[in-house]
Amino acid sequence: MDNTVKEPLIHLSKREDMPSGKRWLVRIAAIFLSLVVCAGFIFMIIKMNPVEVYEGIVEGAVGTSRRFWVTARDALTLLCVAVAVTPAFKMKFWNIGAEGQILMGCVASAAMMIYAGNALPTGVLLVLMFLCSFAAGAIWGVIPAFFKAKWNTNETLFTLMLNYVAMQVVTFCIVYWENPVGSNSVGIINAPTKAGWLPPLFGLDYGWNLVIVLLLTVFMFIYMKRTKHGYEISVVGESENTARYAGINVGKVIIRTVGISGGIAGLAGFILVSGSSHTISTSTAGGRGFTAIIVAWLAKFNVWAMAVISFLLVFMQQGAIQIATQYNLNENASDVITGIILFFVIGCEFFINYKLEFRGKHSA
Repeated sequence: MDNTVKEPLIHLSKREDMPSGKRWLVRIAAIFLSLVVCAGFIFMIIKMNPVEVYEGIVEGAVGTSRRFWVTARDALTLLCVAVAVTPAFKMKFWNIGAEGQILMGCVASAAMMIYAGNALPTGVLLVLMFLCSFAAGAIWGVIPAFFKAKWNTNETLFTLMLNYVAMQVVTFCIVYWENPVGSNSVGIINAPTKAGWLPPLFGLDYGWNLVIVLLLTVFMFIYMKRTKHGYEISVVGESENTARYAGINVGKVIIRTVGISGGIAGLAGFILVSGSSHTISTSTAGGRGFTAIIVAWLAKFNVWAMAVISFLLVFMQQGAIQIATQYNLNENASDVITGIILFFVIGCEFFINYKLEFRGKHSA
């Protein structure tokens, strides 16, 4: 009688732990492989020298001082949003509404610039814009958090739908603030006076962007790692029942945490309007609310790793724009290159967390 037991050829099992150095080695290998695959795509599809295309990416992202600072500016904004979604996601509150929270922060900043730009000193105006943007984003976060805490509603759908509501609010404001009339846009706000614009700092146009985002990053690191609130977020994220057993007010933690998350996303809106575009539109957030989720997950909620990943993503995006122009490629070709790299970077996390075991027959 045959007592052999047939098992699946490939068995998937979760890794107990992988050393930090080895994890980063896997990620670097994934980036290298993605560049090899991209090189094959470039050569076979568009018949170009991959090395020249990669040089174009570097040139487009950091080739000049202006390009470097544009890349740094966009990376800082993305990092700010990634920092914003971190506490909510750490608590397993799936905040897909950062896009709307950013837009509400943009609306608050733009409103202050339009209505109070000529009535208040610059310093006072900027402080009020900062606070109002935080409050607007926080309110947009507290709304779904309250319903989640009170009636256990689905926060994913709720926050996602609020994105569309925020877009309609922006659309209404654009019609109301239209300048010039008939342009269907707000135009550059306070262009003659620059009231409400973040001024240069240390001779850098985006110096204040750097300072604000750095302070927010340090704050989030300390908040999550060194405070009672951060501990409560971790416990609620692990198990709400355990948190209740430990005497933690889960509803209060949810509302407070998502309020902070939305508030920081609102500050990203302040940075965009006051420190970058100086106008507002439905595309001002630019999809950063969704890209930031990728950044936060890839970094495992480590704010310093988020800084690196944010810069790399924006580096590729800016470089893709350059090669699309330089080599007369359509936008889709450059997006494919970025997509291939993201596929490998995200996919490598599977091999960091799981392993494949090949098995054959053995006796029972």
